[in-house]
Amino acid sequence: MSVRSFFLTQIFIWRAVYATRTTLNGLTLEQMLTYYGIATLIGCLTYDSTDWDLQWSIRTGSFLTYLLRPISYSFLAFAQKIGHRILAFWVESVPVFLIFFFVFKIRLVPAEPAWALLSLGLSFVLIFLTNYCIGITAFWLTKTEGIRRAFLSLRDLSAGMLIPLTFFPEWMQKILFYLPFQFITYVPTRVFIGHYELAGVSLPIPQVVALQFVATVVMYAVARVLWYFGIKRFTGVGA
Repeated sequence: MSVRSFFLTQIFIWRAVYATRTTLNGLTLEQMLTYYGIATLIGCLTYDSTDWDLQWSIRTGSFLTYLLRPISYSFLAFAQKIGHRILAFWVESVPVFLIFFFVFKIRLVPAEPAWALLSLGLSFVLIFLTNYCIGITAFWLTKTEGIRRAFLSLRDLSAGMLIPLTFFPEWMQKILFYLPFQFITYVPTRVFIGHYELAGVSLPIPQVVALQFVATVVMYAVARVLWYFGIKRFTGVGA
């Protein structure tokens, strides 16, 4: 079950945890709910299924039809994602925002709207590129479902979707600090809040967004390299 549909359960679990205390790891219940509200909104706006779509088309052979089209598969997949997320804005994001506002009395308003929007855009691209890389593995593997599920579990945990990364032990935070997953959810969530801290390191918002941009460029390069070698392995007959 994804975080998008699991957020209500998470909220009730944390309300039960806070029933016997006022703070946990320096966060109040309201701050925790705000974190989950922002993370849920980001999950709704950036959700991506490119990995599943690409591996399915490669495995069934329908990928051949995409090679005959005058536009690249990556451009087509990215355009489809934009269309899906525009629709999701109205049927997923707006209801989630209203639930937090009217039910939990949490106002999900960014501290610095311009930086939050930029960070959200980079997260949108970054999650597409990482899923695109997972889908490309179908050029070498018969099925990628196992890798896909393992990756999604690792990504959700390392990106801060299930729990704020500052709740992990210090040694694990230092590892997560150097992994790209934090730039998918944790970084845009902290940019939305207006304060970034992980592994004892506090960075100004512009610097965090700059690092997120670098991670996106690196992932783009990785996707291009994987595609270059993967497409050489693809063979198909007919269209």
